[in-house]
Amino acid sequence: MQITDVTTTVLSHPGGSPIQDATIPPPPEGAGGRSQLFVHIRTDAWVEGLGIGSASPGTRDVVERALKDVLIGQDPFHTEKIWNDMFWRVRGYGRKGVAFCALSAVDIGLWDLKAKALGLPLYRLLGPYAEEVPIYGSGGWTNFTEEELIAEMAGYVEQGISRVKMKVGKDFGRSEREDLARLAAVRKALGDDVAIYIDANNGYYPKQAIYMAREFEQYQVGWFEEPVLADDIDGLAQIRDATTIPIATGEHEYTKYGFRELISRGGADIVQPDVGRVGGITEWMKVAHMAHGFNLPVAPHAVQLVHLHLACATPNLKVVEYMNVGLEGDRIWYTDFPQQHNGMWAPFKDRPGLGLTLDPDAVVRYSV
Repeated sequence: MQITDVTTTVLSHPGGSPIQDATIPPPPEGAGGRSQLFVHIRTDAWVEGLGIGSASPGTRDVVERALKDVLIGQDPFHTEKIWNDMFWRVRGYGRKGVAFCALSAVDIGLWDLKAKALGLPLYRLLGPYAEEVPIYGSGGWTNFTEEELIAEMAGYVEQGISRVKMKVGKDFGRSEREDLARLAAVRKALGDDVAIYIDANNGYYPKQAIYMAREFEQYQVGWFEEPVLADDIDGLAQIRDATTIPIATGEHEYTKYGFRELISRGGADIVQPDVGRVGGITEWMKVAHMAHGFNLPVAPHAVQLVHLHLACATPNLKVVEYMNVGLEGDRIWYTDFPQQHNGMWAPFKDRPGLGLTLDPDAVVRYSV
């Protein structure tokens, strides 16, 4: 089998809720919408892989102009070789950022293709540890009113999801009292039997984060995510040493080399690789295994329909992120996708690869 062509589709839907976190400025009037990049990897055996990636500016260009010719003529089962070839192709401008998002999308497509060629759901090709995995309801954006925040968190609980995540670090960390008041309101509304995780999206400084962590402890917080700038590993380690709340981070880290530094320098209690950034499935699995070697749990960031499969093959999984804003796009892009039941989620057992098919009507209507 050989790869014969690589093309891309970008879908953009103007609807969708505008969102804001600690380090996203307030959304302008009329903001919102969802976009997604898809990579189509075709072969001479009429098997096609579907890659999923970020529609950020430049990602599509890197796939089409830098990576396509690396792929043409290669055996798609040679995942490690192709990954290495792509890595060196973007060496000068892509060890992090947009180029690695492009590489990740292609790698996801290659794994989808391989699983389809073998007639297996992706998680079965990877080697299952579990047939279903726990999820947490994620959102709680800082542009939500307190009432909207509570409504979203309670909505997850009403679906049987006993773990939720909300944002703190509001206004680049300048609204400390409001952060505490919002967390207190959610804890009061949900009661003591629901796990609450908080995410500062890099919004605090280290000493500030330590102070806030000590205040957050009274609300039984399950983890404190990205309390400071993702590159401040020393700061993360200081906060980790100063609080009883586990520190979760990694969504803005790239490659096994970045995670080696993060973990070995004591920057994380919970490791959060993002398959759309870290280097695709090939690299994500290596990072998960590395975390396992340090006896650390993994809780992947976003890209939920891909992470569902990877999570089923991860012994040290903690929980999978399940986002309302992600579902807004998923319901538009795909003909169907697995549904969660009482806080547990399982891939389709009878569909090869990721088990996802783009809705032809959506492709016609929303293609950029």
